[in-house]
Amino acid sequence: MRKLVYFVASTLDGFIAAPDGDWSFFPFSAESDLARLIRAEFPETLPTALRQALGFDDAPNRRFDTVVMGRATYEPALKQGITSPYAHLRQVVYSRTLLPDDPTVDIVPTDPVAHVRDLKAQAGADIWLCGGGQLAGTLWDEIDELIVKLNPVAAGEGIPLAQRAFAPTALTLRSARPTEDGVVLLHYTR
Repeated sequence: MRKLVYFVASTLDGFIAAPDGDWSFFPFSAESDLARLIRAEFPETLPTALRQALGFDDAPNRRFDTVVMGRATYEPALKQGITSPYAHLRQVVYSRTLLPDDPTVDIVPTDPVAHVRDLKAQAGADIWLCGGGQLAGTLWDEIDELIVKLNPVAAGEGIPLAQRAFAPTALTLRSARPTEDGVVLLHYTR
């Protein structure tokens, strides 16, 4: 069975974006140790245009063949005229308000939990939960693995890693890999 993996960048204080959704304060450069790690292990987690700009658009998908995201995560690409930000993956956007605009992106207006359960039962590689915090909270019980790129930044406030009710959940740390950039890749499983 496929796994739902929440692969996400976070601040030290648990935010994945600023209150307005901006995430540009996370340091990232093509020459960074983190970029080398992503290229080697998770190249499909970078948008198609960025993969092309960094020169590794030919890198095979290593872990995921599907990306799921909420409307707020998808909208920045739309505002730039990009209707298929992850053209190298099957793309699913959960939204009750968006209308389909690109045949390569599935807009799903129904329950994300039931839909993800159906996706997990299908054949294929793992499913990447791209964001955002509200969707991660909704799908929390379906997340099989959590891979956090913990950045050496504190934001103070913003969009939380997972917006959900108080319900402590114990996870098992599988690995903690620091990069030369000060980012620590934390890998947890249920």
